[in-house]
Order: sequence, then structure tokens, then C-alpha cells
Amino acid sequence: MELKEAVSLVASLMELSCCTAPKSLGQNFVRTKVLAGEDLKVLAEEMIKYGKEKGDPNFDRDAEGVRRSEALLLVSIDNPTPLGLNCGACGCERCADLNSVEGPEFKGPLCSWRYIDLGIALGSAVKTASLHNVDNRIMYRAGVVARRMGLIDGELAVGVPLSATGKNIFFDRPAKK
Repeated sequence: MELKEAVSLVASLMELSCCTAPKSLGQNFVRTKVLAGEDLKVLAEEMIKYGKEKGDPNFDRDAEGVRRSEALLLVSIDNPTPLGLNCGACGCERCADLNSVEGPEFKGPLCSWRYIDLGIALGSAVKTASLHNVDNRIMYRAGVVARRMGLIDGELAVGVPLSATGKNIFFDRPAKK
């Protein structure tokens, strides 16, 4: 098996990990999609463009990691309903009062338990990558641009680029100012 095929297989296993991760009330609002090949180059170029528009040079830094990856897992939370606890963790006294609006990059606020569901799914996915020795990094910026491009539906999305080389390409990357 070639390295790219192995990383692709791990990306699929990561999707499985997201799917089977525990979720509040057993309700699944987590969505996934794997990108590879030319799609990674297109995403990286769009990340650079968006970073220039926003004035944030860290988008081009992260775009380089995406470009050098063998695959990228997108994970989102799509059309989630509040859990119904009236717990106030979202900032509202009652779930019925929660009103999400489109922000500059994501839609929110959302039910806090749905954010936890997304976090558990992401943790399960990156654990799967780690078990198979595939380097990865959860990237907010990749999710912002993938969502803007319509590559994945959802109120909030993140990307997890994957690489298998002799040195982890996602670290030792200084913040740009």
C-alpha cells in the first residue's frame, strides 16, 4: 500500500470515529468530508486569499500545511437543535430563547452541548490518526474557508489535515505578525 492510500484509509477511519463518537441524547449533528489531491490545493489557495482579505497572515501559514498534506478531514456541526435542558450554558435562560445568527466566519451561538459533541468527535478522530501514526492538527482556519467555499455544510467547521512524513509538518510553525 502506498503512503497516500494509507493516509486516505486513516481519513476514512477518522470519519468512522466521528460517526461513532458519543453525542448528547444520541442525536448526531456532526458531518464529515474527506478532501485529497487537487481539492487540497484549491482550499489552500482560497485560504491565502481569505487571509489577505481579512489581514491575517496565519491563513497562508496554515494553507501551506494544507497544501503539503495527503488528505484533510472536514468536521462540522450542521443544523443542531438545542438539547432542551434550559441549562443556560449558551447564555440564554431557556433553550427556546437561543437565536443563532450568521457571524463573520461561523453561525452562533449554538447549544453548548452541541459544541461538546463536535469536540468529542474531533478528539475521537485525531486519536484514530494518532493510533495509526498519521500526523495531524485541528485547524480552525481550514474550516472557516472550507465552509465559505461550500465544501461542507454546517454552522461551525474545522479541518484536520493529515500527513505522514519523517517530521510533523504541522508544528514548528511560528505565528506571523
